[in-house]
Amino acid sequence: MHSATWHARIACGNEVGAGFLIAGRRVLTCAHVVRWRDSAAVTVTFPHARELGELSASVVAHGGWAGAVTDPGDVAVLELDRAVPLAPAGFAPPDAAYTEPYPKLIAYGFPEGYDEGTLAEYQAVSPQLIAGEWLELVAWNGHGQPLVAGFSGAAATLPDGTVVGMVTAASDSPDVRKGRMLPLDVMARYWPELGELVPTPGHRYDARRRLYALLRRAAADAGRGCDPNRMYVDAVGAFGPPLPPGGFPSLWAAAGYVQWEVPDPEAVSRFADRLSELLDGEPALPRQTPSARSAPSAHSAPSAGPPSPASLPTSAAPPMPMAPATSVAPAWSPVVVEIDHSGAGPDQVTVEVSAYREGRRRPVGARRLPRTGVRAYVQSRIDEAVAHLAPDADELVTFVLPREWLNEAVARWECGADDSTPLGCAYPLVVTDRARHHSGRLRHQLRKKWQKLDLGGGVEVHRIECGTRERPPSLRKRLWDGEAGLAGFAAPPTAARTHFEVGLTVPVPVLLWRRTGSPCPAHEVASCPGAGPEEPPCSGTAFLDQLTASVADVPLAELPRHILSLRMTADADDEPDRHWARDLQLLWDDPRCFPETTASLHSPVA
Repeated sequence: MHSATWHARIACGNEVGAGFLIAGRRVLTCAHVVRWRDSAAVTVTFPHARELGELSASVVAHGGWAGAVTDPGDVAVLELDRAVPLAPAGFAPPDAAYTEPYPKLIAYGFPEGYDEGTLAEYQAVSPQLIAGEWLELVAWNGHGQPLVAGFSGAAATLPDGTVVGMVTAASDSPDVRKGRMLPLDVMARYWPELGELVPTPGHRYDARRRLYALLRRAAADAGRGCDPNRMYVDAVGAFGPPLPPGGFPSLWAAAGYVQWEVPDPEAVSRFADRLSELLDGEPALPRQTPSARSAPSAHSAPSAGPPSPASLPTSAAPPMPMAPATSVAPAWSPVVVEIDHSGAGPDQVTVEVSAYREGRRRPVGARRLPRTGVRAYVQSRIDEAVAHLAPDADELVTFVLPREWLNEAVARWECGADDSTPLGCAYPLVVTDRARHHSGRLRHQLRKKWQKLDLGGGVEVHRIECGTRERPPSLRKRLWDGEAGLAGFAAPPTAARTHFEVGLTVPVPVLLWRRTGSPCPAHEVASCPGAGPEEPPCSGTAFLDQLTASVADVPLAELPRHILSLRMTADADDEPDRHWARDLQLLWDDPRCFPETTASLHSPVA
């Protein structure tokens, strides 16, 4: 790396500056050195390879520098008229210039009287950028060569010869030995292809190389409709840095931001995977981690057992025949709508819509909204989220809700302004409690419960009758001792709050209830077949009787599809409001369908 052959002297009219070779025909320098707006003739020489003579060059890319000393984007990429047989410059990680103790930085420039070049020694003052653009430099000691005209475009190198930036300006005062340089990540902002050459901590060289090869393919193919903003949110995940204001103008800009600003070491690979899918028209093969190789995916069935049934037709039909209770869980691909309190006021919530594909969560949209705006926002994002799923995926729309929202009629929400089909009649749709969804204890216990349930056997409906006098601690023990897989409530959560909360805090995978209706007053209830021996069962008991009969032979893993069929049947009934399943709400909770969840690092804001 100590070879100096890649240092270049740049001449453009009366302007002389420096540059550095980065490929066989490519040289980096300052835009102001080559006066790129004037289309002036540019010549390049390499003082340590004089036998190459003068080479003509043209500006093939620039950073949009507007002409003033403090204007941003003072970067130009030159293309030589022929390739040169010289080793190009090598690059250091972007923070190497200001890692304690701050290293000496050496610039090779061509001030007046030094056509062969001379060296200046400087160091960075701080990692703080000036105006988001430059690192400030000060002289390494009080004497020696100052930064003057002729150093613009010079590579700032570490003592080992690797490049950390480019000198762009010096102080006008002869008594102040200061200057400025563009660090590598800022230079890549204006010429993104530089990112392939710079070692970025956390991002492997092979991953960077693959990403930039795909970006070049996309550029040659006019992008193939790749939306850089969606590509970004796919790559960083639900809890990565939000989109910057205004989004990204190009795929190159989005990829560069992922490389330079996103700490997740897998983000570059995810960006490349998604881009490969779009360019090739087929899903990229998932990259396996050691844990993924040692255990089945949450979305893959064990080798034993029959395949998942086909999706239910989107017309009203009686419940389809179900597989025996020994069948394994379908490979559900969830579309998740997560709602939470925003902290900005009692009426303000955050809504995040995402889709799971190949075990990864792919964000689709996030926004802070008043409660009245949630339905319309979800309607506008559901179709987009479903489009992220694999073509043969069994979609499962899952609403992760605050506890006071669990009785919300989300299954009755229309699909959209132009489609009045209820969401619960268009997709298998379930809800779950947000606190439960993020509880490590319950996730662990529920996984163990599902492993037992997958072994087969009938599933008993643990009934919580309307107006029950059972004490909540007794109910908790009953559900634990009975290894409950399904609890059915005769009354809405608002009418049986303490009993319902017990159901949420024990590892019962499925809760079913009717959203509407009034319970029998407790003082009228004995065993509650009705108000008296000659009376018919009350509405709550009748609901549980119908429910118990309906789900008797249905494996819990198939319940979302079965409830979809029931909702469609109720909606098609001549008197839908009187059908027992009209307001059926299903809390269905299989942690194997979802990757591990972590706390959000930011609050999405519109």
